[in-house]
Amino acid sequence: MADRHQQLQPAQTHQQQQHRSQRSSHGGSFLSKLQSHVPNSTQLIGLLTLLVAGGILLLLTGITITVTVLGLIFFTPILIVSSPIWVPLGTVLFLATAGFVSMCGFGAAAVGGLSWMYRYFKGMHPPGSDRVDYARSRIYDTASHVKDYAKEYGGYLHSKVKDAAPGA
Repeated sequence: MADRHQQLQPAQTHQQQQHRSQRSSHGGSFLSKLQSHVPNSTQLIGLLTLLVAGGILLLLTGITITVTVLGLIFFTPILIVSSPIWVPLGTVLFLATAGFVSMCGFGAAAVGGLSWMYRYFKGMHPPGSDRVDYARSRIYDTASHVKDYAKEYGGYLHSKVKDAAPGA
């Protein structure tokens, strides 16, 4: 009987070990995966900071929207009643601001252009001066060709005019 008990013992332990290994392979792998993905303290503090900051920003957004709506509710009647003053004043201020900004822009462009011309005429070769030189040479060449053409064919046209108007 002792032999039988000893024989059953290893068989039982083998079945129990197999059952435990099956449980541990399913449950153990889940637990090991869960433990491998557990955040460390730095990640946990970062998550808490993110949640607190998000909550604060959400609260501030709600307060901002509430104040905006209440401001519109309270100040819209005042704006409507005083609009005969605000519309012309806004128009004048807009035109004055637009004129001032455009004059500043035109002044800056004029100063930039005059500075470029000063450097060009002093021979400092500002950016784009090679294009100006090329255009000037092309204009000079075209003008000289037109002048030569006029000298060459000018007498021909003059004689044709005399044929058309003999007394001229």
